Amino acid sequence: MKSLKLGLAISAVASVGYAAEMGAVDEPIKLAINEWTGQHITTHVAGEMLKAAGYQVEYTTAGYMNMYQAMADGEVHAALEIWSSNVSDDYAKQVEAGGVVELGDLELAAKEGIAYPAHVAELCPGLPAWEALQDCAQTFATAETLPMGRLVDYPADWGTPGADRMTGFGLPFKAVPAGSEGALITELRAATEKGTPLLITFWQPHWAMSAYDVQFVDLPVGNEECFTDPAWGTNPDATHDCDFAPTRIFKGAWSGMEEKWPAAYEILSNYTLDVADQQPMMGMIDVDGKSVEEVVAAWMAENEGTWKPVVDAATN
Repeated sequence: MKSLKLGLAISAVASVGYAAEMGAVDEPIKLAINEWTGQHITTHVAGEMLKAAGYQVEYTTAGYMNMYQAMADGEVHAALEIWSSNVSDDYAKQVEAGGVVELGDLELAAKEGIAYPAHVAELCPGLPAWEALQDCAQTFATAETLPMGRLVDYPADWGTPGADRMTGFGLPFKAVPAGSEGALITELRAATEKGTPLLITFWQPHWAMSAYDVQFVDLPVGNEECFTDPAWGTNPDATHDCDFAPTRIFKGAWSGMEEKWPAAYEILSNYTLDVADQQPMMGMIDVDGKSVEEVVAAWMAENEGTWKPVVDAATN
């Protein structure tokens, strides 16, 4: 399992002392806490790295879509999990105005797609290739979908991305919207426990990806032309005959951070987190009821060899 990837070591300047590289250690660095568990994990791991370097850290609750003005004003100093698929226009405006800077990719492998628990590959030979579903559709059929296969799609108010793919590829599946995220989890749990077939629209990072060994169907890479031009792709009569649009997850900071806390800026710039590390921690919090603090503390203790070199490279 990969863990935090090591950042590039910054060049040491003999004439600059350790304290100067650290900057304002007497003032706390404020990290944005947004509305979902994975982001809390991402942020607390980063915060613990900064503490290990000798900084004070405060976790500041901030609305994900509207925190960028506060960041530009220096009231929040960094946000560690910004999703390209769901970021407000204000982020780009603040970057253009010079108040916010990007810190680079978090390299957390986000993905949405058509998925199945790993055991389903035995029930539908040829998976993960999407073409296999053409011949296996009846394997997934239920009383409400016969003679078509059943796809459990996102809840109706999330849109119809699974149904769009079934139409786009001309696959004989009926998309049935789940009632909630919890209903999607119930489907995954039941299929895994009983060894029954299941095709589902799902995403990562999510703790269930690890808990139920969920795999994605291989689809052609999604792009804007696929979503707008029926002539693109395998089906000349439909759009969405491709995967979901790729999502990039990156980090942002107050533009004054590099000058005020040079080593902290370097640490956060080089900080990355692997989805294989984040997802099990999400499960410990959302399923097992543990606190973010205790889960992250345990991970830090078990993975010192992977995160500590990032801190050392920026401070020594």
